[in-house]
Amino acid sequence: MIRFRNGMKTSLKMLAAAIVASISAEIGASAADDFQRLSGKQLRAKISGMQLTDEVHWRDVYDRDGALRSYADGKERIGKWAVEKDQLCVYFKEPDDGCYEVSLSGNRIQMKPSGLGLTIEGFLQTPTDRN
Repeated sequence: MIRFRNGMKTSLKMLAAAIVASISAEIGASAADDFQRLSGKQLRAKISGMQLTDEVHWRDVYDRDGALRSYADGKERIGKWAVEKDQLCVYFKEPDDGCYEVSLSGNRIQMKPSGLGLTIEGFLQTPTDRN
């Protein structure tokens, strides 16, 4: 009888784990579906004059004149941004310069690099410094 109970407990735990995994995957897929990829025209309209931030560690300000101000780890970097072939391109004269496919869901943004690299996720908002 004890072996049956232990086997039953294990089966119930496995079933519960499978249900939780299934629900999590469904929620994740649903959240990913909310993001809409932006065209070049949409990118210019949404990014120009705004900032992208994780709200804690960094923020990038996309000035209307194409200037890009990046603040992270107490340092400021100045660069340029442009829209090329429906991608947002950033230039700091550094190895990690490049272009990104940009998707938006409300004020949440995802930037997927066209080459190697990690997806950048953050929030699009009015700049905090308004220079």
